[in-house]
Amino acid sequence: VHLIPVNPVREDGLNAKSRKRIMPDLLTEPPAIDPVYEAHVYCNVPSIAERSMEGHAPHYFKLVSVQVLIRHGDRYPLYAIPKTKRPDIDCMLVPSRKPSHPQLEAFIKHMSKGSAAQMDGSLSSLPHFPSHSLCEMGELTQTGVVQHLRNGQLLREIYINKHKLLPGDWTARQLYLETTGKSRTLQSALALLYTFLPDFDWKKINMRHQWSTIFCSGSCDCPMRNHYLEEEQRRQYSLRVKNSNLEKIYVDMAKIVGIPTRQLRASNPIDSLLCYFCHNVSFPCTKAGCIGMEHFKVIKRHQLEDERERQEKKLYFLYALLATHPLLNQTVNRLQRIAEGKKEEVFVLYSAHDVTLSPVLSALGITEARFPRFAARLVFELWQDGKRPKEHFIRILYNGADVTFQTSFCKDHYKRSSKPMCPLEKFVNFVKRDMFLIFNSTSYYDACHRKAL
Repeated sequence: VHLIPVNPVREDGLNAKSRKRIMPDLLTEPPAIDPVYEAHVYCNVPSIAERSMEGHAPHYFKLVSVQVLIRHGDRYPLYAIPKTKRPDIDCMLVPSRKPSHPQLEAFIKHMSKGSAAQMDGSLSSLPHFPSHSLCEMGELTQTGVVQHLRNGQLLREIYINKHKLLPGDWTARQLYLETTGKSRTLQSALALLYTFLPDFDWKKINMRHQWSTIFCSGSCDCPMRNHYLEEEQRRQYSLRVKNSNLEKIYVDMAKIVGIPTRQLRASNPIDSLLCYFCHNVSFPCTKAGCIGMEHFKVIKRHQLEDERERQEKKLYFLYALLATHPLLNQTVNRLQRIAEGKKEEVFVLYSAHDVTLSPVLSALGITEARFPRFAARLVFELWQDGKRPKEHFIRILYNGADVTFQTSFCKDHYKRSSKPMCPLEKFVNFVKRDMFLIFNSTSYYDACHRKAL
């Protein structure tokens, strides 16, 4: 920080000699990665009320549809560090325990009455809320439930109370709900829905099951998508091998837990360590020593450097375009139908994973965005111009921040337009045509089956 004294005043009240104004130096280097700060952002532990830009538009605009893509909330690790005690985290919901929410108790009661809901396939056998005194692997935690109760409450205040998106007597046809077949995604969707539509009628809930984490539905056959993913995984491996500091840390941690380094690396220790970190639980110890904050920082820093390089190398971007086209195409088709006056499915909720949101952000060209934190939300708003009712616009928001003009298809429009939104046709043209240009193709099928030049 450079202090800039101008016309300083002496203690006796008279002007002291004016000093030369010091101009601040411009920072040209990118800010250094702070792994601890970034880990806190990723944890997204509920604290102060969040400010958001959802629902902002000129007064003569009418909100006609909202589509929300969420990542599930905080969860127990998917991997265990071998030969260490699992983190001691309770997945019972206890309203008196922090973090909590004023509607947590009512949520638990309502979830236990959910037998009338229509749940596709295997979803019907999943529990509606977490309930183990020691969390199971991958299970949603109380923190994860609270994160989505807060998301639903925030969206309700804006979309229901302010914009009247759904009437009080809304019907099942006005909602479209879809989740992967994991308890953590189903439970996250139900937590958000509960505060968005409090005490909803279970008979109106029709939860569709999506078997693919990229939500490709019936359009999943795409050899080139798999090719780019394999190339991206090779890039990740190569970056890891080059990082001698990371290798030393893995060797040191493997000695502490008494297993070969290769086995420790395969157990994906960052996933487990993030759980200790997010829940403020001490990292594990053995007779040979303790895993500590320095181990955590080096692994987390490497993860962040990997994300940065991933943006530069473009392999992931090519994968993302092909991975997300089916979902974005479904989104665009629905928005077009609503713009034509069809009223169904005005609120859409997809409950998904980091591997769903991350490629969507990349495909849209939102390169500034952080990797999806727990309970991240990506929102597509469709607006009608009250002065020209045939004109429709979209806004895209990520965790409450307006990222519409960070998208590749609307960057230039921003410079020429007075409206704080993007014309719907720009999004339509991007999904139906421009996504394939980089592959020298004109269709998804062609791009999936032809090697890019």
